[in-house]
Parts: sequence; structure tokens; C-alpha cells
Amino acid sequence: MMTTPAVAAGIIARLHDPNYARWAAQIRRTGGCRQPIHLRGHVLHIDPATGKRLHTYTTATEPDGTLRIPCKTRRASRCPSCAETYRADTYHLIRAGLAGGKGVPSSVATHPALFVTLTAPSFGAVHTRRERHGKLLPCRPRRNASTCPHGRSTSCTARHSTHDPRLGEPLCPNCYDYDSSVLFNAVSPELWRRFTEALRRRFAKTSGLTLKALREHVRISFAKVAEYQRRGVVHFHAVIRLDGPGGPTTPPPSWATLDALTDAVRHAAGAVTVTLPTIAQPFRWGNQLDIRPITTTGDLNDQAVASYVAKYATKAAECVGTLDRRINSLEDLAVLPIRDHARHLIAACMRLGQQEDLAELRLTQWAHMLGFRGHFSTKSRAYSITLGDMRAERADHMRTDAITTGRLPLFDEDTVLVISRWEYVGKGLSLADRVIAAYLTGGGG
Repeated sequence: MMTTPAVAAGIIARLHDPNYARWAAQIRRTGGCRQPIHLRGHVLHIDPATGKRLHTYTTATEPDGTLRIPCKTRRASRCPSCAETYRADTYHLIRAGLAGGKGVPSSVATHPALFVTLTAPSFGAVHTRRERHGKLLPCRPRRNASTCPHGRSTSCTARHSTHDPRLGEPLCPNCYDYDSSVLFNAVSPELWRRFTEALRRRFAKTSGLTLKALREHVRISFAKVAEYQRRGVVHFHAVIRLDGPGGPTTPPPSWATLDALTDAVRHAAGAVTVTLPTIAQPFRWGNQLDIRPITTTGDLNDQAVASYVAKYATKAAECVGTLDRRINSLEDLAVLPIRDHARHLIAACMRLGQQEDLAELRLTQWAHMLGFRGHFSTKSRAYSITLGDMRAERADHMRTDAITTGRLPLFDEDTVLVISRWEYVGKGLSLADRVIAAYLTGGGG
């Protein structure tokens, strides 16, 4: 990072601050967070029987009078450090549902499980990277290629590299259906919900059971993550597992097989649709449906699947070339530092968001996400441990560590009155503090 005289002066002032050691300790405890949250306040522990104050913490004695805590964002574009924590938690959540651990028995590894990818349909030809047997192929080769109504060729013979900026760009922007693209993103969470319902209905039907009776024999558990393709639409990667009625602690009956689950997935993916007012065609999943069994050995094992899913938990629409913040409806889209393709998708969100019959989709508020407003990673209740449980475990570990090292007295919090007051006073670090923090947390090279 380049340092100006003003930044250098700020670095010197921080290093010579009498409270530097405490400031550095705070920075280390945030784990290298780029945009730590600044809080001001206090915590009082009081004996309710005597009114005696057992312990007091106040930020008045902290450097700059504030406590810095991690921002805890999942977005790697905003804070790689906090996003890495989120990615690691997601990895353990997914893997626990396939191999056990975190309160899930290891016997869950014997339950039938599939890795399913549900894609979006085509909204127009885009530049793509194609490989076969390790050989890079031309993008969209066409013999005697014609031109589209706007005079552009329908063929592309380029062999695109992974960093080619044309990837995901339409061969003809005027032919690309930008409206349907953002509307698909907007309805995809509902499409997923209907898919899970259709999946259970199909599995019950092929098993000769009613839905109510199926719950007494089989529970279908899942965990999924959304991924943006370069063309700006989401598709879903999902782990779908068969359990007994008690969830991961009970095995499914012998007749609940991978073949039966595969049939149900295939049927449900093709059966569900979502319709919108004034939109002629219903929205449905794309034709590219990938269904693969998860095994304890081989390439598609628990570690591989967990790593693959967790990788996308920290990403959003940035790969499409848009922004990672909300876009004000009054902003001039023409001057935003984004790709033209993303600009067209955002413009479609802004325009469609003004239609009263589409108001519930909140397209204007989610224009930076190209219409998608769902949670990036979700799971069914019985799949495995929750992210909240893992964060609670981390908090308990930090409290135990504070007691062990004498930074916090030992007392029973269940019998102590805790009074706290916190105020948000800002976030982030100055340029000078960022330079020091980078070296304190190993990010300074």
C-alpha cells in the first residue's frame, strides 16, 4: 500500500500512542477485519441479591473510546477475513451433514445423498468457455453462421481464457432478454421452494404413501447455495439427503434409495413453474440438470462437496461486474464503474421495479443483486448444525478463554443480572490504521 505523508504521520502517531498495545490487541481479535464495527458502551454484572457490582466493562478505557468487533460479513469483496470465517463455518455445516460431526452422528455417511445443480434457462446466446477432455474448444462455432436481426454474427470461434472479460457477455445485447433474466433471479427462491415441495410429493407418490405417511418413514433434508453465473443469473447447488423420521440420527428405510431420490429430483425440477402478472411465459428451471451421488470415496465425497458449496457462500453478483452495495434509484447508471452487461441488467431492475404489479419483487432495492433477493445459503432444519450454533460455540470458547486468562472473573451468569448498553459509532479503519493492521494480522506481505 502506498503511503502519503499524511498516512505516514498517522502511522507514527498510532505507534507512539500509549494505548497502542491495547489497540493492537483489538485489531488481532478482529482477525484482520477490513471494516470493524466501532461500538461505545458498557456491561455491568450485578449480584441481584446484594446489588453489589461484580464486574464492569466500559469502552471509556479503550483506545479512541471504542470497542472494535468483526463486521461478520459473508462477502469476500468487502472483508476477506470475515468472509473466510463464514466460508469455514459453511464448510463444516455441509460436511457435518455428509460425514458427521458437530453433533451429527457419523452414521449419516451411509444415508443416500445427491449433489444437485439446478440451472437457469437461456435468455440469449452469451460468450462461454468450453472444454472437452482438457482441450479448450471454440466458444460458439457455427458453419455458415447467420446474423441476428441486429446484424451481429451468431457465431464465435474464440477460445476464451478464464479471465476473458467477454465471458457471460451476450453475442448481441439487443437480442438478450434482460427483463426475463432479472425476473428469473427474483422468482428463483420461490421456484426452489416449490421444487422442494414437489420433490417430497413425488417421493411419497412413488413410495405408495401420502405426504403425511411419508414423514413417519422418511425425511428429506437439504442444504443449498446460490451461485451467480457470469451472464448474471443464479443457479443452485444443493445437497439432498434421505433420513429416517428422526433426521440424521435415524437411517432411512431400505426402500428409500438413491434411484428413487434421483427420480423425484428429476421430476420435481421439470414440473415446477412460477408465473408473474402480465408476464406471458411461466418461469422454470433450465434444461441443464446435474444429479450426482455423493460417495464416501472418489472425487465427489463429503470434503469435495463441502468445499465446493462453501466456496460460493462468500460470493455474490460481483463476478458479473456489478457493485456489492445497494444502488440508489437516483444514481446515474451511466457513470457507475460496472460492466455494460451488468448495467443493462440493473437498468432492467430499475425499470421493472416501477411496475405496480411487480412491486412485491422489490427489484429496485435488489438491483445490485440483479433481482435476486433470497438467502445465498439455506438448509432444512434437520440437515445438520446451524451457523448460529457454531457462532455460539465460538462465543463460549472466547468467554472461557477470557476467564482462564483472568480477563473476566468466574461467576454463574444465570444468577447474575447483566446490564449492557451499546451504541454504534462507526466502522472501518483509517488508511494509517489499515497499514498497521495488515502487518499485525499477516496481510502486509
